[in-house]
Order: sequence, then C-alpha cells, then structure tokens
Amino acid sequence: MPVLVVLIVFSLSFYVYYRVKAYRSNKLVEKQWISAKASIALGLFVASFGLNQLFLNRSTITLIVGIVFLLIGFGSSWAGFRAYKHYLPQVVKEAQK
Repeated sequence: MPVLVVLIVFSLSFYVYYRVKAYRSNKLVEKQWISAKASIALGLFVASFGLNQLFLNRSTITLIVGIVFLLIGFGSSWAGFRAYKHYLPQVVKEAQK
C-alpha cells in the first residue's frame, strides 16, 4: 500500500527532525516537550510499519509481528501524547520568562 509507505517515510522523517531539534535545544522543559513529539512520531512509524506488515503477507508470523508492532506503536504514541499535554503548559511558562 503506497499510502502506508508514505506515512512510514513521513513519520520517520518527523522523528529524526524532532530528535535533532530536541538535541539542539538548551531549555530543559522544551527539550522534554520536543522529545514527546518525537515519541509520537516514532510510535506512528512503528504502528504504520506493523499495519503495512498486515497487508504484505498472510502468514501467521507476519500477522503476529504486525499486531505486536501495532500495539507497541500505538502505546508509544499514546504515552508521547500524554507527555506532550503534560509539558505544554510548562513550555508556555518557560517561554514567557
């Protein structure tokens, strides 16, 4: 599925972008906030890769690996989203100083 391949490439590129941006940041809370966005992107990468595996081959091993990747990816994205929401007000306060 070409749509999933595009999603995989975009999420991987966003992950690399946010990791570099977090590494270059000097503010502690902003660094954690950007790392949370990177975690969301990495989770979407893993989940879309797992979803792509479900469409490629129809073997039992591929099905199990795809489901595991989906669960890990969505779990990582959910944890990253919660961290993003947690650090957002702190980043706003840090930016106002």
